[in-house]
Amino acid sequence: MRTSTKTRYVLGATVGIGALAAVFVLRAGNSTASSPAAPPTTPAVKVAATEGDSPVKNRTIAYVLTERYWAVYEGKDVKADCPEGMNDGPREQFKKLFPEDGKQRTVMETQLAREGYQWHPTTSAETFPFHEEKSTVSYGLNLDGKVGPHDFVSPEGEQGVDNQLYRVIGCIANYRSSGTIYHFENEFMRRYDNDRMVIEITGVDSLENDADVTVTTYRGLDGLLTDATGNNTIPGGTQRIDMRWGKDYIQKLKGKIVNGVLMTEPIDRIEIPWGVTFETSGYQVFRGMRLKLKLTPRDADGLMAGYVDVDAFTYHLNTSWSTHHHSYGQLSSPSEYRAMRRLADGYPDPKTGQNTAISSAVIIKFSQVFTQHPDANSLVTRN
Repeated sequence: MRTSTKTRYVLGATVGIGALAAVFVLRAGNSTASSPAAPPTTPAVKVAATEGDSPVKNRTIAYVLTERYWAVYEGKDVKADCPEGMNDGPREQFKKLFPEDGKQRTVMETQLAREGYQWHPTTSAETFPFHEEKSTVSYGLNLDGKVGPHDFVSPEGEQGVDNQLYRVIGCIANYRSSGTIYHFENEFMRRYDNDRMVIEITGVDSLENDADVTVTTYRGLDGLLTDATGNNTIPGGTQRIDMRWGKDYIQKLKGKIVNGVLMTEPIDRIEIPWGVTFETSGYQVFRGMRLKLKLTPRDADGLMAGYVDVDAFTYHLNTSWSTHHHSYGQLSSPSEYRAMRRLADGYPDPKTGQNTAISSAVIIKFSQVFTQHPDANSLVTRN
C-alpha cells in the first residue's frame, strides 16, 4: 500500500562573528518509503572573530576615494562672499550678446561662434564682468611656504593658504553646494569604476606617528562597498589595481604621519582619474600636489592641494560637461578660462613667463580597502 509522507530537512551552519544561520527546507511528496530517511548532518563551521584586527597588513594600508569637492568655502552669507552677485552662464551671456532686437543673425555667427570660443578660449577682453570670490577665508594649504597679500586664512586660522581657483569658481553656482558639478561629480565617481582613485600607504609602523611612509596612487577597477542603503560607503572592500590601462596614474609620494595626520611631500606632476558623464575617462593634472589626510583604520579625510593645470582643467571641463550642462550652474567656460589665466600663480612657461597653473584644493574622503595586485605574468606589455 502506497503511503504519503512529507520529509523536512533542516540544515544549519554557524559562520563568523554574528553566528549567521542559513536554513533550507526541502519537501519531498508521495514517497514510497515507510519512514523518512535520517536527515544529513552538516558540521558547524566556526571562524575566529576578527573585528578588532588592524587593517594594516605587512605595514601597508590602502584607501579608496569616495567623495571629492573643489574646495569652495561658503560663509553664512553668500552676499558677503559674492557681493557683486553670481556670474552669468552661457544662456545669460548669449541673450546679452544677441538680444531680440529684430536683427538677422546666422547660426554660424551666434551659436557656433560661442561654442568655438568655448573650445578655443582666449585671454582677450570680453564685455561681461567677472565676479571674483571676496572671502578672506578658504580651504587649502600653504603651497609656497609664504604669507602673501592675496593669500587666504583657513577656517582653522592657518595663514598663507594658496587657493586662487577658489577666487575664480567661488561665485559660479555650479561649484557651490547647490550646484550641478558639486553633486554629479560624486554621483558619477561612485557609479563608474574607471574613475576609482586608490592610495596605498606602505612602510607604516603606526597610524598615529610615523616619520617615513610612502604613498602610491593607483586606479582601482572595482565598485565601492556600501551599506544596506547603498548611500554610504563602508570600509573593508577590495580593489583590484589597474596595472595595464592605469599606469599613467601610478605615482609615489613620500610622507609622514604626525598625530594621526598624513602629510606628503609635493610631487612635480601627477594625473588623477576624474571621469564624469557617461563613463568618460577624464583626468586632472596637478603640479606640486600634496595630501593632508586624517587617518583612521576605517577611513581618511582631508585635502588634496596643488596647482591645477589651466589648459588641462578647461579641456576636462569641456569634454566632460556640455554647454547645456554648464548652463544649469551658470558656468561660462570662456569667462572662467580668462579668470584662471589672470589669477594663475604657479609654474610659469619657460618661454613666455606666463603662469600655466593655478593654486587649488580639493576636499576628499576615503574608505579603507584591501588592494589586489595582478600577477605580473597576467599583464600584457608593450615592446
